[in-house]
Amino acid sequence: MIRTSVCELLGIEHPVALGGMPTLYNTPVLAAAVSEAGGIRIIGCTYLGAGEIAELAAAVRERTDRPFGLNSLMFVDDEAGYAASLEAAPALVSLAWPRRDQDLGPWVDAAHAAGSKVSFMTADVEGALRGAEAGADVIVAQGTEAGGHVGRMALSALLPMVVDAVAPLPVLAAGGVADGRGLAASLAYGADGVLLGTRFLATEESGLHPEFKRRIVESDGHDTVLTEIPDLTTGMVWPGAMSLVQRNRFIERWSGKEWELREHRAAAADAVQLARRSGDADEAPMFFGQDAGLIDDVPRAADLVSRIVAEAETIIADRLPPLVGK
Repeated sequence: MIRTSVCELLGIEHPVALGGMPTLYNTPVLAAAVSEAGGIRIIGCTYLGAGEIAELAAAVRERTDRPFGLNSLMFVDDEAGYAASLEAAPALVSLAWPRRDQDLGPWVDAAHAAGSKVSFMTADVEGALRGAEAGADVIVAQGTEAGGHVGRMALSALLPMVVDAVAPLPVLAAGGVADGRGLAASLAYGADGVLLGTRFLATEESGLHPEFKRRIVESDGHDTVLTEIPDLTTGMVWPGAMSLVQRNRFIERWSGKEWELREHRAAAADAVQLARRSGDADEAPMFFGQDAGLIDDVPRAADLVSRIVAEAETIIADRLPPLVGK
């Protein structure tokens, strides 16, 4: 069994985390399945009301008594929502995407006062140092291979830089990890575990529409693109981030016409919501990472966790030792 400091810190069996995606996709059923399998699930709760956050936490606890986390986007000014997430008493408070001028300290201090550990996700070394100085217990280094909102540095370069910068704090690797090879490689780079998003979207328990899951399975990862089009559609600016999405018909329509999208933003946003409800994968931004090219099935979440860990153990115990000469 692979045991790292993150396992001890969070009270989990395997150093595998489910990233803090919105509840539209990251359902309580998926979250509980990951935790029951020995990992830790992190659920996005930004934009939820206090009552919704309490109901979400209760729904997870009905299914498992194992640790879970709640994720908050720091650039969204919602003090009531953050307070409600702390009242839910998660084992882990996951923080991400602060503004450049934002003080991380009060957020971390409040979570610690509530009895929760804190992880802080960053796409650069500067952010990792900010999180460490603020008192975060875990740093998440996210490479640009990840789906959704990302920075500009690949995980293979970013991860060891972050590990060195914040040592001895534990670091989780995020972006482009979809199997045991990614876990083993991340551990070799000095990480204490991995955080996955896209790979868990393509599971039975995921709330993603079946057609969107099919798109992930069929993707070779090369059909993804960095763009600001999804954020122009919602009218929301994420600090220091762009979106990694599939280059589908919606993205192609507005590429090079961002000025026109700003003019027709409301109509475009309404059309996207309709497409998501109907499962039209060509007319809504498809947020998934380059690791879609490593995904070829839609398993149960528990089976996926077991498979990732077993594959990593085999690589570490069987394949690597013979490579070292005596």
